[in-house]
Amino acid sequence: MSTSTEVQQDTRFFGHPRGLANLFGVEMWERFSYYGMLSILPFYLYYEIDRGGLALPKAPALGIVGAYGGLVYLATVVGSWVADRLLGSERTLFYSAALIMLGHISLAVLPGLVGLGIGLACVAIGSGGLKANATGIVGTLYAPDDERRDGGFTIFYMGINVGAFVGQILTGLVWGNENDHRFHLAFGLAAVGMAFGLIQYSLGRKNLPDKAGEVPNPLPASNRRLVVGGVVVVLALIVVLLLSGIVTAENLADVVIWTVGIISVIYFAVILSSRKLSGDERSRVYSFIPMFIASAAFFSLYQQIFTVLATYADTRLNRRIFGWEVPIPWVGSVGPVWVILFSPLFALLWTKLGSRQPSSPLKFVGSTIVMGVAFLLFLPFTGTGTNGTPLIAMVLILAVFTLGELGLSPVGLSLATKLAPEAFRTQMVALNFLSISFGTAMSGKLAQYYSPDHEGAYFGIVGGVAIAIGILLFLASPFIRRMMKGVH
Repeated sequence: MSTSTEVQQDTRFFGHPRGLANLFGVEMWERFSYYGMLSILPFYLYYEIDRGGLALPKAPALGIVGAYGGLVYLATVVGSWVADRLLGSERTLFYSAALIMLGHISLAVLPGLVGLGIGLACVAIGSGGLKANATGIVGTLYAPDDERRDGGFTIFYMGINVGAFVGQILTGLVWGNENDHRFHLAFGLAAVGMAFGLIQYSLGRKNLPDKAGEVPNPLPASNRRLVVGGVVVVLALIVVLLLSGIVTAENLADVVIWTVGIISVIYFAVILSSRKLSGDERSRVYSFIPMFIASAAFFSLYQQIFTVLATYADTRLNRRIFGWEVPIPWVGSVGPVWVILFSPLFALLWTKLGSRQPSSPLKFVGSTIVMGVAFLLFLPFTGTGTNGTPLIAMVLILAVFTLGELGLSPVGLSLATKLAPEAFRTQMVALNFLSISFGTAMSGKLAQYYSPDHEGAYFGIVGGVAIAIGILLFLASPFIRRMMKGVH
């Protein structure tokens, strides 16, 4: 590894440190595997057995998809804690990538609910560890006052979407057509993609700063047995809840929502009560609370790409072009295409504006309102019947989704690193992912209320609530900025 000063002064990757290219690559391959798998997961759950699926009822199946996505982001808490207390971010990222690969292999090889449970658990824990630590390491590439930071996070975010696009395109091809779905072969493709990510990351680790390997708040050796015991108790409790029927497919989304909500409150309380925080650091953590709420609201709509919009593409979208039917996963890949096209423009915009760019709270305001407007754009197509919505309409609506996404998601990652107290560097990033976890689980819960029979009310209410939250955040933004203590 290089020294932090050497890395922060590096400009060899389009004006940014070369380590950004390595993190760009590993995140790209992780998203290739994750989104490729996620694009077919709802159909694997609710398609009939003779179509290769598990034949679960559609409503709980969509709830499971949302809950699973929430668990992925919840796992960032575990990954960030391991990095901050045991291994450091760099090694935690490497081991997490290996676990993701094993999870996709399980989905590809093991049949039925057994393979589903083992595979999704490994991918969720691995993705959580990788995402929190990759983001935290990106933050170490820049000095605190480096105006390249938001631009660098936007480039990093573009890597996420390159992987998401290619993953869904290739998964759609491997998955097959209407009558021949090769689910397990598609899951195997995800494992191959993650293997490429591991190889690429191993070759470029030398370009990362030594700070990425530090353990900022080491766990005393005397406490390690207690931690191991706690992990065993939690795992045993999960098994009991599942086997006893207390946690079921029907209520999994509710369980995840409540779990994430309680953990988030505890997490904020633990950080805010720490004696390791200065007065300014504590104020900055308080300023993140309304941003957390806005982020959760945003992602409860955005992540419906994999719940409501997935089933919408299956049943309400006209996917035929000159007699050929576009594979459903390809519809989901439209969003990453827009991100790839728009990301350089956003990165250039933030870099050019420098200190004159809008504050982070105002970026959150605009994105939350734009997301609400995107849902309202479905209203003109209500009542058009089975496969009655033009494909071009979905393409354009997803462009609006992307405008909101780029104004909030990479900015949220960057903001978490800027507001983070020194003793909770990676765990502050985990709090940002907890907001996404809550919103993603909520997307599964909301999806259970969606039906083509009353989709007008659904899109109208959900979109309207998001706009209202954006307006409230705008009114609170001057107070939030004062609490941020100089962070823009």
